[in-house]
Amino acid sequence: MTLKVLLVEDDRELRHTLSDALRVEGYDVVASSSAADAHAVLRHSMASGEPLDLLVLDLGLPDGDGGDVLRSVRAQYLLPILIISARHDDVNKVALLDAGADDYLVKPFSISELLARMRVTLRHRGTVVLAPQTQYRCGTVEIDLAKHTVHRAGEAVHLTPTEFKLLARLVRQAGQVVTHRQLLMDVWGAEHVDQTQYLRLYMGQLRAKLESNPTEPSLLLTEPGVGYRLAESLI
Repeated sequence: MTLKVLLVEDDRELRHTLSDALRVEGYDVVASSSAADAHAVLRHSMASGEPLDLLVLDLGLPDGDGGDVLRSVRAQYLLPILIISARHDDVNKVALLDAGADDYLVKPFSISELLARMRVTLRHRGTVVLAPQTQYRCGTVEIDLAKHTVHRAGEAVHLTPTEFKLLARLVRQAGQVVTHRQLLMDVWGAEHVDQTQYLRLYMGQLRAKLESNPTEPSLLLTEPGVGYRLAESLI
């Protein structure tokens, strides 16, 4: 089961960095930059019958304080809430924990610490977090998502950020078909779910870099009319 996380962070660069890191770990991430947008996402998730599993909430938002968002969310929803903030005074932390936050992480922090805090927060709410598949090996190709490395026949392969995101999405479900729509949603965003030309272009680029014979792929496989499948890992 893929866990769905709402990340509320107004810093664009940090929001993108955290979103990418969480997706590599197998989370389905919805990113928001404001309190209003976060509330809209929450309302939609409940109305659509697809509730969120975790809220990661920054306090310094352009249209309000994250503490107010916390109190409003806690009054209406049961989902766990992890605060991320540069505010480090104990009085503020205690007040927010008393107001309903499940944990509080002070910036700057490492991605590994954030992931650990998320796992603990989810476990405390009874949600089992399965270890994501971050290492892959098949034939001469070796991939380590955590280290952000790809090798073929022992040589490092340079991928663009988009190529790596697409490959990482396939690694997390190696051996299984991932639909065109899901790949477009996870790599390019909801506004691009009909633009399958992106997939054809980038799959062609990945095959040129990873396949022994790109015209007859044995690693990055096409499921006609459905999507793509990465050959099962030997790890």
